[in-house]
Amino acid sequence: MTQPHIPRHPTTGLALTLALALGASLAGCANMSAEQRGTAQGAGIGAAAGAVLSSITGGNAGTGAAIGGALGAIGGNLWSKKMVEKQQAMERATAGTGIEVSRTPDNQLKVQVPNDISFAVGRADLQAALRPVLDQFAQGLDQTMLVRIVGHTDSTGSDAINDPLSLSRARTVRDYLTDRGVPSTRLEIAGRGAREPVADNGSDAGRARNRRVEIFLREPQAQG
Repeated sequence: MTQPHIPRHPTTGLALTLALALGASLAGCANMSAEQRGTAQGAGIGAAAGAVLSSITGGNAGTGAAIGGALGAIGGNLWSKKMVEKQQAMERATAGTGIEVSRTPDNQLKVQVPNDISFAVGRADLQAALRPVLDQFAQGLDQTMLVRIVGHTDSTGSDAINDPLSLSRARTVRDYLTDRGVPSTRLEIAGRGAREPVADNGSDAGRARNRRVEIFLREPQAQG
């Protein structure tokens, strides 16, 4: 069946191209802060959406792109100053430890803790090296920030062993943060067992990387 032809405003393609190129080039700038990159990405996406909407409704695509870009810049900058400062504080606190601190694509702060400083093999009791890291993480969390803790294991052993072990590790971290004043209502835990490896379980080094705890911090307005 022949599809009906949908008229397209001649400037729509140009506006989309320019908007996306602008957002990509700005967001890729190495000198930008996390807040600036989020703003740039939002601006590009918003401009593209504005151009499409304006063209479809008979308006000017360039004007729509400008308006959409402004709105997208606001929406794209989902991290508050407090979140940026928390990332910087965690990076300083974990320097040289092997802990990875990053901002996720969905605007969460992720702290990935390797097994060698978090838990001994096959155990769920907290090692001393992780305590100061969790102390720093707990500092400055207000009553709105949400924390999700996910435990992981390597593929050694069965799911019947790994699943409860990974959950117990997440629970241990949660209890420690609660003792440091983080409200329990803001803490969520999960155990993934060996189902989400980040390295090859065929080597000792890979299995060591897979035995880990991940802590995610987000603000309510950053939820999808």
